[in-house]
Amino acid sequence: MIPKTYLEFEKSLELSNVPKEWSDGLKSAWYDAKGDWEASHNIAQDMHNTLGSWLHAYLHRKEGDRFNAGYWYRLAKKEYPTITLDEELKVIVEYMIKNKT
Repeated sequence: MIPKTYLEFEKSLELSNVPKEWSDGLKSAWYDAKGDWEASHNIAQDMHNTLGSWLHAYLHRKEGDRFNAGYWYRLAKKEYPTITLDEELKVIVEYMIKNKT
């Protein structure tokens, strides 16, 4: 089931595997939230759109690579965030849920 709220997304983290019917963006966010940066990054880097760039930026920010993150934020047409990583992940997930992406 595709989450309708961020709380539903958080509840899905109890699952062993990401739901197959989810979009690549939600899958990427799920893997990151589960602590698998590499799996999340592998998905995000293959998403050749603004959302993929945003996820990619977030992941490099999380990694501590401000220069690389800045590049991807610019591609995503986003300002470098001042919010926490947890807050940004929530914003991204809520964006995907709202826009069904």
